[in-house]
Amino acid sequence: MKNAPRRRLAVTFALATAASILASAGASAEMIGNCEVSGTKGQYSLTPAVPGQLTVEVNLPAPGWWNGDTPETIKDGYEYCLGANIAYRAGLDKVGVKNVAWDALVAGQTRDFDLALSQISITDERKKVVDFSVPYFSSDVGVLVKKGTSLDAKTMKDAQIGVQQGTTGATFVDEVLKPSKAAKVFPDTPSMFTALMANQIDAAMTDTAIVLGQAAVSNGMFEVIGQYNTGETYGAIYPKNSPNAKVLDEIIQGLIDDGTTKKLASKYLTEAWGIDPTSIPTFKN
Repeated sequence: MKNAPRRRLAVTFALATAASILASAGASAEMIGNCEVSGTKGQYSLTPAVPGQLTVEVNLPAPGWWNGDTPETIKDGYEYCLGANIAYRAGLDKVGVKNVAWDALVAGQTRDFDLALSQISITDERKKVVDFSVPYFSSDVGVLVKKGTSLDAKTMKDAQIGVQQGTTGATFVDEVLKPSKAAKVFPDTPSMFTALMANQIDAAMTDTAIVLGQAAVSNGMFEVIGQYNTGETYGAIYPKNSPNAKVLDEIIQGLIDDGTTKKLASKYLTEAWGIDPTSIPTFKN
């Protein structure tokens, strides 16, 4: 029995080690959907539109930002996981996704949500009807073409360009680029990309981040040949005069400051696109 204390000590040490491993595994396994969440759960308090969840609006599809075709299938992506981290720090266990029409979203006509994350450029015009968060991403206007199309900065103004209605890309083409042919306007990105595939337009122009995502899922059919520097930034949309705006801004700024947004961009955007957006040539107006 001389070794009994030693055995008890070994068993105690083994149990303590196992408990430590389990605790570490539990600590690293905090997830919402397929997103790893960080920070302190419940550090902030807000009153959600739907009890127990953060309700986020988006205009789908948005590969890289929201990975999936329907709200029910989406479990990750840059903006979904941004929403997941916001939910976690607000003490909520779920992200509820609502797919809404783009025009209604930026016109402030949607209801019963906490915030919208949909690659929405912050503009003074939109601020008249919706409230924006602090900016969380920078984006310019990119040029998407069918692979092999002979367009460049010099010939862009003579091209038949397609734009999405109500976007800053549409405004840029109309008011700044001023092509010789009036741009064809589409209600959403899927119809614009379909027109590009059908040779109804020579180029589709919208945010660089969006066209890079489309090129990445096109099986080599599309490519981004250039971008125009517009200095745009994305922000979340809040319902006008939302009582949660201040706390949501604090959470988003915290996610920017601690590097979470950079990690999300690296994981879900650069990897999904297969290219660094800063490597895309910049066209002069």
